[in-house]
Amino acid sequence: MNIGLFGGTFDPIHRGHLALARAARERCNLGRILFVPANVPPHKQRQPLSAFPHRYAMIALATAAEKDLVPSLLEAPEDFDSDSPRTKKEKERAAKPNYTIDTVKRLRQGFKKADRLFLLIGIDAFVDIAKWYQAEALFREAEFVVAGRPGYSLADVANALPASLRPRLEATRPFQKQAATGDLVLRGASIHLLNEIYQPISSTVIREAAAGGKPLGRFVEPAVAEYIKKMGLYKARFPQE
Repeated sequence: MNIGLFGGTFDPIHRGHLALARAARERCNLGRILFVPANVPPHKQRQPLSAFPHRYAMIALATAAEKDLVPSLLEAPEDFDSDSPRTKKEKERAAKPNYTIDTVKRLRQGFKKADRLFLLIGIDAFVDIAKWYQAEALFREAEFVVAGRPGYSLADVANALPASLRPRLEATRPFQKQAATGDLVLRGASIHLLNEIYQPISSTVIREAAAGGKPLGRFVEPAVAEYIKKMGLYKARFPQE
């Protein structure tokens, strides 16, 4: 089976995330896509995250109608399903960042030999992929599905790779005027580029709209909008005058 892994904060999950997943499913014949909310993202967030249970619940609501889109607990805090108090060591472990390479290796333990793994990511995040923890190892473990957006070229994608995988500069010059589309297959890296799904949706804009009591229907699924309203999410972060 071809399996997709889509990680992120999902605070909240929105229509852009779903569009990427659906396009990747069709392009790469994915039998299952795991949405993996991070408990402790490796990269510093501008705003405090909503509690993990809220973000997981919104993913479950947004994907409920499509059985091959699956909310995942791969990066859940250790006490997510437990009422018992945590030890000091468990609290320290829960506070450690969720590195994608660790999640991928944990997921692969249950794979069959013929299974293939695809990592779903937007191009804004992909251009910083070389800075990720054990980035080179990620390309050995999985193929990438990258959602492009206007203004990025094929050369931008190639030059974003870790140094050990990056083509020579002269080899990428012909790509500078080519839009980030198609497949980029290099020694040690396979990248599938999606170019027709760009949706200018910002999680920050959604949170600000929710804080102001504005309709969210054009950003998120109805069940997610209702959940945000019912739970009063994002109001404390964007107090109204």
